[in-house]
Amino acid sequence: MTFDYQIVVIGGGSGGLTVAAGAASFGAKVALIERKKELGGDCLHYGCMPSKALIQAAKEVKEVAQYSELTEEDYSRLFKSAMERVANALQDVQEHDSKDRFIDLGIDIYEAEGTFIDEYTLQVGEQRITAKRFVIATGSSPAIPPIDGLDKVNYLTNETIFSLKQRPSSMVVIGGGVIGVELAQAMSRLGVEVTVIEGSDRVLSKEDKEIANLSQRLLSEELNILTNSKAERVEKKGDQVEIHYTKDDVPNSITADTILVAAGRKANIGKLGLDKAGIVTEKGSIQVDATLRTNKKHMYAVGDCNGSMPFTHVAGMEGKIAVSNAVLGLSRKASYEKIPWVVYSNPEIYHLGLTEEEAQKQYGEDLLTFKTKLADNDRFMAERKKEGLVKVLTTDRGKIVGAHAIGEGAGEWMQEVGTVQALNKKFQSISNVVHPYPAKNNVVSQTADLYWREKLFGSKWNDLIRWYVKKLR
Repeated sequence: MTFDYQIVVIGGGSGGLTVAAGAASFGAKVALIERKKELGGDCLHYGCMPSKALIQAAKEVKEVAQYSELTEEDYSRLFKSAMERVANALQDVQEHDSKDRFIDLGIDIYEAEGTFIDEYTLQVGEQRITAKRFVIATGSSPAIPPIDGLDKVNYLTNETIFSLKQRPSSMVVIGGGVIGVELAQAMSRLGVEVTVIEGSDRVLSKEDKEIANLSQRLLSEELNILTNSKAERVEKKGDQVEIHYTKDDVPNSITADTILVAAGRKANIGKLGLDKAGIVTEKGSIQVDATLRTNKKHMYAVGDCNGSMPFTHVAGMEGKIAVSNAVLGLSRKASYEKIPWVVYSNPEIYHLGLTEEEAQKQYGEDLLTFKTKLADNDRFMAERKKEGLVKVLTTDRGKIVGAHAIGEGAGEWMQEVGTVQALNKKFQSISNVVHPYPAKNNVVSQTADLYWREKLFGSKWNDLIRWYVKKLR
C-alpha cells in the first residue's frame, strides 16, 4: 500500500508540534492536522501563557494595593490593562509557533477537523489522506459538570475568561483545582469578589496535604473558599446568576456577576472516529502502553488525550518519546516518577513524586521526612515572605521519592531537588553544593543538611565520633 505520508500528527499543541518537528527533522514526510487557525494548543491560547501573564499582572496590582488605597475605578482600569497585557503576551509567544516555521520544515499543514475513515485513512475537511503511522495529540478541553440550569446562563471557562473586557464585581469559581485556584486568586487581586466552590475537604486535593492546607489558609485571606460543597443548580437573576449549592449537605445559595467553571478536563477525542480506526479508549481517554503506542501498533497518542498527566511539559516529553518510537522504530518508555509540576498561585507550590501520605503507605518505616520552614531562612525573612515550607521525602539511603514546597518562587528554586533526582543522585549530595548567600535555594541546602543531622548526630555514629574527637584528636 502506498501512503500519502509517513507520519500524520493530529493536533497542533505542545505534544503534536514536538512530534511533527522531530519527524520532519529525521526526514519523514509529515502532515500536521490542526482544526484551529493558530498553532500552539490550549496552553498557549487558554492555559499556561495567558494565565501566567494574568497572574503576574494581578500580583503587581496586589503589591500596589499594599501601599495605596485603590478605588473601584482604579481596579476597573487595572483590570483592562491586565487583559491587554495578556493579549500582548500571547501575540509575542505565538510567533514561536507560527505556521511558517513548520512549513519551512517541509510539513504539510491542514486546517480542518480530522476523522478516521479506517486505521490508515483520515478525512480532513474535504480531503482524504493516508499515512503509515499516526500520532494523536488532540489535547483536552474544560469538563462541564451536569449542573441544572448551567447551560442557560453565560458562564466562563479557561477558554473564555481571558476575553473579558470589563471587570465583574463578583465571581463564583466551580472547582478548586490548579486552574480554579490560579484564576480565582488572580481575579481577586484585580478587585473581583471571588468565591470558590470545591467538592472535597480542601482545595488542591492532589497536593501534599500539609502543603495544600497551608495554601488554603493563605488563599482564604484573599477570597472565600467553600469546601465539602457542591453546586446543584444555577438560575438567572437579572444581570446576575444565582448558584444554589450544598455545603456539608446543607442547602445554600450565592449570587454573583458570573461563573467560572474549572471542574477538570476531558480528552478531545469525541470527533476522531476512533471506533472506525479500532482504537481502544478507557475512562474517556485513549489507552496507550509505556511506549505511548495504542492497541494499533502504528498509532500513538501523546498529551492530555491519553489521560497521563495534564501538563504541557509532559506532552512535550511524550512527544519526544513518540517521535523516536514512531520514526526510528525504538521502544523508549515514558516514565512519570521524575516529572514535577507547579501550581502558580502566590505563593507557588512545587510538587515532585509522592506526597507524604502516599510515601508513608509505600515505604513505611524506611521513609525519612525533612522539613524546613521559610521563616528559618534569612532571604525569606528579609523579604518578609516567611509563610512557606520545604518538605523532601527520601528512603533511608537518601533516594528522593517526593519533594514539595510552598513559597515565593518555589517553582524555580525547588527544581534543584528535581534535577538531583533526575540524575539519580541522593538528596544529601545537595549539601556538598555551595549556594550563594542569601539565594532562595539556600533553603533547599538547609533541608539537605538535615539528612546528615539525622544520620550522624541522631544515631549511634554520633557517640563514636564524639569518642574519636575526645580521645584521638
